[in-house]
Amino acid sequence: MWWLFFYLAKLNLLGFELFNSQSLSQGRAPDESCLRYNFKMLDAYKGRGQTTKGIWIARCNDIKPFTVAMDFEGTDSNARGEDNTAFERQSALFALAIADIILINMWYKDIGLEHAASRPLLKTVFQVMKRLFKPRKRTLLFVLRDHSKTPFEYLETALKEDIDRIWASVAEPETSRSVVLSDFFNAVHLRQRFICPRDLTGDKREAEPASGFFIRAEKIWKTIKDNKDLDLPALKVMVATVRCEEIAKEKLRRFTTDDDWLALKEAVQAGPVSRFGATLSSILESYLSQYDTEVMHYDQDVRNAKRRQMESQALEVVRNAYVTILEHLYSNTLESFKTSLEQSLNKGKGFAASARIFAQSCFLVFDQGCEEATH
Repeated sequence: MWWLFFYLAKLNLLGFELFNSQSLSQGRAPDESCLRYNFKMLDAYKGRGQTTKGIWIARCNDIKPFTVAMDFEGTDSNARGEDNTAFERQSALFALAIADIILINMWYKDIGLEHAASRPLLKTVFQVMKRLFKPRKRTLLFVLRDHSKTPFEYLETALKEDIDRIWASVAEPETSRSVVLSDFFNAVHLRQRFICPRDLTGDKREAEPASGFFIRAEKIWKTIKDNKDLDLPALKVMVATVRCEEIAKEKLRRFTTDDDWLALKEAVQAGPVSRFGATLSSILESYLSQYDTEVMHYDQDVRNAKRRQMESQALEVVRNAYVTILEHLYSNTLESFKTSLEQSLNKGKGFAASARIFAQSCFLVFDQGCEEATH
């Protein structure tokens, strides 16, 4: 079996997965007392057989940040018969497309053996990695079950050499020529990863936002099942488009029902409102800022486009209030011009000179009012 763990935070998602063969007891996976999962465990006293069928998902209890574990059926099980290879590749591709850490659980005695259970498993992992379109760099961790008198440094050297040989034996697709193992995987110290739980999160610069995970996972699995090429960058843009649009709509909805905006909108009906533009900009900017915070980990081009769309829609919302302000300014300015001109003419001053002076003065007042209503 193999496992996949997700660390779901408010904004970031880190995938963590473990590969096992069916013959390696599920109880030998990372300490269940540490991960606190509730999946069914293999009982060796009742014989060895398939414990997990398909893909199961559950929450790991009492672990922060919020952690979800995905349990995949054994990779070398005979339960599926001839269908095993197809499902193995589909599930491996799915897991590797959404995870960041790949943890492989294997017998120490399998190191250096050509036909050991972990070898075809590793080959499948590497083939899938090379198939991915512009894959993110993953962390590859190995857990060796049991030990012998052989010094660890010798086992480590043999394992690295064995991994390099398996990698070299995997055919290179046209899109991945002249690549080495280190182009796809990081090397880390496993012990420190479990001693310091926070270190599991690693580098978050390429972490996927948790809010878009389920949309992305559903699309990825459908693409795999339909046997289509898995274009991860395109899927990333698709998820960003869906989530950024959802977030933008929610922020726009909250803006349209904001108490301060509604009070400002009502006040405009009675006449010009002092600092209308500044007050409105402050209210709108607070929601734009919230949007920026929630979409900061999505594709930049997508989030910028949806932000501009949100701004445009918000301007449509305030358009009537803004037009009302201008109408008040126009009406008041025109009335002031008529009054001033009439008073000047009553004092015996010339029409042309008076009209020119008061027109310039009123235009200045109108322009200042428009500026205040806009900014």
